[in-house]
Amino acid sequence: MRKVNVGVIGVGAMGQNHVRVYSKIKNANLMAISDLMKGTLAEVSKKYKTVGYVDYDNVLKMQEIEAVSVCVPTTYHYEVVMSAIEQGKHVLVEKPIAFTLDEAKEMVDAARDAGVKLATGHVERFNPAVLEAKKLIDKGVIGKVVSASAKRVGPFPPRIKDVGVTIDLAIHEVDIMFYLFDSPASRVYANMGSRLEKCEFEDHAELMMRFENGVIGILETNWLTPYKKRQLEITGAEGIISIDYIDQTVEVYGKNAQKVKVEHREPLKEELNSFLSAITRDEEPKITGEDGIHALKVVLAAMKSAKSRNPVNMNEC
Repeated sequence: MRKVNVGVIGVGAMGQNHVRVYSKIKNANLMAISDLMKGTLAEVSKKYKTVGYVDYDNVLKMQEIEAVSVCVPTTYHYEVVMSAIEQGKHVLVEKPIAFTLDEAKEMVDAARDAGVKLATGHVERFNPAVLEAKKLIDKGVIGKVVSASAKRVGPFPPRIKDVGVTIDLAIHEVDIMFYLFDSPASRVYANMGSRLEKCEFEDHAELMMRFENGVIGILETNWLTPYKKRQLEITGAEGIISIDYIDQTVEVYGKNAQKVKVEHREPLKEELNSFLSAITRDEEPKITGEDGIHALKVVLAAMKSAKSRNPVNMNEC
């Protein structure tokens, strides 16, 4: 497989991970990075021996670069992604795809019109535990799926300044349930609030979702818990699948009880390899812009529900 020349725009915490992985994988050639923070830019450029620019336009104007990862704050996704598309670059944009649905839809339309790939960075879809759970569900190991319950909690991340816990954390589970159940959400009801003075947005949220196929998804998420927990339990008519995202473990309870062997892999590495493969093979990315729109639509509906204290039907959004 040929190498793809890539750049990374935004080298904060997540962007640095993109830089690190691109610098290691065989089918990527990291050519340039960009960030407004000059100190961070200089440090990362030196560490990974690549060119660094404060102005991201300098990265996009490099004709040799075919694709970019966009890892800037959510409020800037639209601006940077649209500029990249205008320059004919394939784009992987970190979740959420955009700050608003209108922005996300414009980005998807622009990428389609320009003939470039637009992938959304929902990295948990590449977690080996999630992939194994999907296989088990599709094989009918736990029978017809009835519901799922997730807990995604941890301490407050000071680097997140432009969104709350719903868009930052809950969106992961929204996308994973959509993927596992192979069904979009039809209704959402949510409660959320804020307890931390240092956080301008909601820092805890509880979501209940009904999917079009009848499955119920329940999610607890917060930035109040002093330790990280990333767990999901899927209940079927004939058993339960329990996932730990961090440990990458899968256990099945019921008549087919088993501890499933999972080969540990780095989800981000799998995601970036998949993105580059879609480019070289001219295929649709595994997680499309449309997938990103669905996840964003649900979390925005959840925020609307929390504000109105009423369930929100997705066909009304």
